[in-house]
Amino acid sequence: MRKRYLCLPALLAGVLLLGVVSSPAEPQRKTSNPAAAQRATRVLAIKRRLVVHRIATVRQETWHWQRVMARRPTPSLFGRQDARSLAYSRWVLRLWERRADHARRLAQHPPHRSDWLCIFSHENGGYGWKANTGNGYYGGLQMDLEFQRAYAPRLLREKGTADHWTPLEQIWVAERARTSGRGFYPWPNTAAMCGLI
Repeated sequence: MRKRYLCLPALLAGVLLLGVVSSPAEPQRKTSNPAAAQRATRVLAIKRRLVVHRIATVRQETWHWQRVMARRPTPSLFGRQDARSLAYSRWVLRLWERRADHARRLAQHPPHRSDWLCIFSHENGGYGWKANTGNGYYGGLQMDLEFQRAYAPRLLREKGTADHWTPLEQIWVAERARTSGRGFYPWPNTAAMCGLI
């Protein structure tokens, strides 16, 4: 005959019932097993901490993609003091997971993506997105330092020149320049080859 083990949720439910259920005629007593109650409290606190940590991770991912697209990061009102309720913390986690998924999907499909890939195919001379040939232009779209300072100061400060950025980051920075009124003219030859100017 196989031994049956109580799963953790059943154990927690049992501990909580011991503390809550009492006969109406007698005052409520503490559980008969204080060690189990302490263990259940510790388990609950660990679960809360794990959920709060996961919220912070997913929130940072959301903000990363929003910054890549040059969008304002979604404000967060959730703080550690709100983590007292595990159910509420899990709800906040699901909310941030949906936000991160939405931001990630949007960032994967920048406007004019095929145009930027065409410029990339003519621009970097076969060096790829990490092109740094020493000519003062960096990355797959060959951006000079003045361009990078103007349209991606945070990326330049945090990651260095464009040859250290991801392809998506480079495309979004180029898109930022395009929408600012410069169009495809910072790439006059290759944009003309692609029929963009």
